[in-house]
This record gives sequence, C-alpha cells and structure tokens, in this order.
Amino acid sequence: MRREFPVVIDWQPDKKSSVPIYRQIVKYVCDKVASGQWQIGTRLPSQRDLAKMFHVNRSTISTAIDELTSYGIISGKHGAGTQIISNTWSLMLPTALNWKKYISAGYFQENTRRIQQINHWEFAPKITRLGTGELDPRLFPKKMWSQIMQKLSTEITSLGYAEPLGLLELRTAIAKHMQKLGINVGVKNILITSGALQALQLIASCLLEDGSTVFTEAPSYLKSLQTFQSMGLNLNGIPMDRDGMEYWRIEKRLKDKESVLYTIPTNHNPTGTTMSDFRRHELMEFCIQNRLPIIEDGVYQELCFDEQPTALKAMDKNGMVMYLGSASKALAPGLRIGWVIASEPVIQRLGDTKMQMDYGASSLSQLVFAEFLNSGLYDEYLVNLKKELKKRRDNALKVLEDNFQGIATWNRPIGGFYIWLTFKDDIEAEDLFEKALNEGILLNTGDIYDFKKNRSIRLSFAYTTCKEFSAAMRKLRKLF
Repeated sequence: MRREFPVVIDWQPDKKSSVPIYRQIVKYVCDKVASGQWQIGTRLPSQRDLAKMFHVNRSTISTAIDELTSYGIISGKHGAGTQIISNTWSLMLPTALNWKKYISAGYFQENTRRIQQINHWEFAPKITRLGTGELDPRLFPKKMWSQIMQKLSTEITSLGYAEPLGLLELRTAIAKHMQKLGINVGVKNILITSGALQALQLIASCLLEDGSTVFTEAPSYLKSLQTFQSMGLNLNGIPMDRDGMEYWRIEKRLKDKESVLYTIPTNHNPTGTTMSDFRRHELMEFCIQNRLPIIEDGVYQELCFDEQPTALKAMDKNGMVMYLGSASKALAPGLRIGWVIASEPVIQRLGDTKMQMDYGASSLSQLVFAEFLNSGLYDEYLVNLKKELKKRRDNALKVLEDNFQGIATWNRPIGGFYIWLTFKDDIEAEDLFEKALNEGILLNTGDIYDFKKNRSIRLSFAYTTCKEFSAAMRKLRKLF
C-alpha cells in the first residue's frame, strides 16, 4: 500500500495582522481546498509539525483544526492522520450564502480565545485541570443517587412541563433549605433556572437596560463571561482587600444610568476571599442609601468548612437583594439546577422570560434535587463533602508553602474551591499557560477574570486528589 506523505507547506501566518493567527490558518486551508490544490485525501502534517512550521503554540493549531473539523473540511482518522475529506463545503462556493456575517451578527459575543482554549482542553484525556470550577466527579455520591433514582422510578408517572416558576415541590424544598442559611423566603419568591448562569442571563436580558453599569469585584467570575457584555452592559471592577469589596469606591462612579452590584461575598470566585461580617453590614447600608440593587451569587455559600458567614440576603429587609443558588457546585453541574430568590414582581418577570427561552428547567432534574433535599441525604452528603474539601485545601496550602514560598503569595480560603496565587516576578500569563499545557497541566490564568493585566492564577483544590495536585504543582514549580 502506497504511503501518503503530508503536503508541503511554505506559508507563514502574519503575526502583525489584526486577524487572529488561528483564523489565518483556517482561511489558508480553505483557500487551498477551494482552489483545488489540496484534494480529498490530502494529508496534513501533524499538529506538532504545523506548530513548528508556523512558529505558533500547539493550542493555536488545535483551535484551527477544531474549527476546520466543525466545517466538515478535515477529519482525523486513526492511523491516517488529519486529511481533507470535503471540497464541496458550501462556504467555499462563489455563489453560496456568506454565513460569516450571520455568525458575527448575533448579540452574544464570542468568548475570549483563552476561555475557548480552556473550554476545549478541559475535555482532553490525561490533562490535569488545576483551575477548573467543578467538583471532582469521583466525589459524586453514587449510592445516594442510586437510592433516589430507585425511589423516583416507582413514583414518576409522567414527565410533563413544570409550572413557570419551577416544580412547587422543589421550590418548597429550597425554601426550607434556605432557612438553614438564615434566608426566610416563600415559594412565590423562588424561580428555578437551568443553573445559576441562566439566572444571570435572565437578569441581564430583562431587568437591566442597555448601557447600565454592573459593579463587581475586581477580579471577578463575571469578567470571564460575555453574558452581561453581550447585553450592552458596562462592567465596572471595584478593588478588593482582605475583607472583600471596597464598596466606597463605587460612590464616585455612580451615574444617572441604572446600576446594579454583583458580588460573590462567600468563597469568592476566583480569589477565594470571604467578605467579613462588618464589611457585609457596611455594604448593605451603602446600597440602601444609594438605592443600588444587589445580585448576590451564593453558589459557594454552603461550602464553608467551619463557621458559616451571614448571607447578604439574610440581612435584606428591603427586597434589594437577588440571591442566586445552585446545585452545580456541591452536587452535580450536569443537573443544571439553579434558583433565584427575589421579590415576587421580579420573579414573575424572570419566570415569564424563562418560559420564552426554554419552557422550564428539566422536570427530571428538579424531581431528583427535590428528593435529595427532602430525604435529608443532601445535608448528609454536604458534611462529608466539606471534610474532603478541607483536607484537599490543607494539602494545597502545604504544597504551596513547600514549593512557592518566596516567589508567590496566596490566600487561605475558609471554604469553596479556590486559592488565588500571585507571582512576585513579572510572569507572562500567555507563556505560563502554554508551558503548563505542554506538561499536561491546564491553568486558569488570572487575566481572564481581571480588568487589567495580572500575575495570578486561579488554583482549584476541588477537582484533583491531594496526590494529583501535589504532583502537578511540583511540575509547575520546575517551569520556573
């Protein structure tokens, strides 16, 4: 059988161009195929060789290959490498509809290239995810899940649409569960959403007008999303100290336009900071005086290892706080169950919009989570989960003390998933990300969360075992 050698490439991307390099590579391949120079069956060099030819990172090549694969132009076959499999792609035809202008016309902005890279590499085999915002799947309570599914299998007689605000059974269970956090709420003040992220999308799309300002911590999880930016909202980062957001800096930035405050006061994402009690009371008083509504992201609220701080919503006597909760962080992100707690008119508005979007969260997921809460298994599971997370946190802190003392600083979180590590020397996030990736380590660099360049990374001790975390951090240390 004749061996097909890879095609010879003598082209280089223009690194001074405003067009991203991976898009230049995509266009180059498309042009070659459209012109007939590269026919079906033409084999491309390996991704490693392409990276050397173009003098770019492997991740850039991977992004280009993924896009070409999604177009149906190329395919990777085991033992045959990457080959051209189609030359009749509709976008190449001179009379074809130009989808490019449609692709870029929607109001949702593209994620940044770094976020897209992370989303891709998180699912690569044999990668160590040191910054992921997800619980280790090996901690999933399989026995409890089996017990609940067995019970539901005999009780469920149908799976129709749930009512607009979500299953009454689940909203009742959540209301009872929230009492343990000091939040007293009725079922009419709760909307079930498809994860807390959808709650943010609902708030952004139907409660805030174009041009409104969203104040948030700097750095912030919100900065890594395009949800608010896509809606024409302005993100305004407020610095933090060890007690939390320096809220007094907001006053000078308040304008006539509508404004709202978004905060993760407990086990903050990405820094792991927990706002002190006195700062919480001061913040509430400030927002009341300035009529500034608060979106409190409480998805990590119940993951405190020891003392539980008071939620802002538990202090709310004026209906100023919209509280977001979720089953994703403590139990299972795949359930896609979140909730919003707010005043009844707000909940009705959000619920009406949600019905237009997806006609309700999964009925099966709602039944499952309701049973977890009502059976008492969720509380039992939380106790053991927090013990394991605390053990992993303590191990992570010891590893940092042994390997990064003198070259970096970090915080000691009271719960949650994250440690915010900041290097003392001028470390380039781009280089660090790529070097770590070559070692099989995926990092969440701090620049994706901040409003300015920084030298930080978000470390998660929740996804890896103590042994895995230790080994990966020792590898990372050697890179310096």
